[in-house]
Amino acid sequence: MADKSSTDWTLIPASHTEIEQVRERCRRLVQRRAVMSAGASAIPIPGIDLMSDVGLFSMLINDINHEFGLTPEQIERLNPQFKMMAYRAAVGMGGMLVGKLVSRELILQLLKRSGVKIATKQVARFVPFAGQVVAAAIGYAVFRQIGNQHVNACAAVAQELLTVRPD
Repeated sequence: MADKSSTDWTLIPASHTEIEQVRERCRRLVQRRAVMSAGASAIPIPGIDLMSDVGLFSMLINDINHEFGLTPEQIERLNPQFKMMAYRAAVGMGGMLVGKLVSRELILQLLKRSGVKIATKQVARFVPFAGQVVAAAIGYAVFRQIGNQHVNACAAVAQELLTVRPD
């Protein structure tokens, strides 16, 4: 039997209530960062919004992982049995960024999944004023959608770990 005392459970939310509190804090964080993304999308300089989004997403993903106790460093503190459970739960929940070191390439890959919206946003920016508003709205929606999906994936992993947590 693995030594359960070697796992630092203080990093992971300890109850369903705490998970919901962390989820709400993270959703508010996603909302704030999505507004920042929309602001960058409204600037009529091609490419500036993409550079901004990569930086904002990177910080956001790391912040959300940290809030749920699911950064690579935090997961490394778990004993091997629970570490594997955390990674298995992340894969099962579709959380490709849970517990991973976030790189620029990984963020760009994630943004490419929203390719049609990103392409529309880039084209819309060339229409004076109305195009910038459309680009900002699309940027906000994409950022918020991806951010909230990551929050939900982290919450699901935390819930899964809560079910196996020793008392």
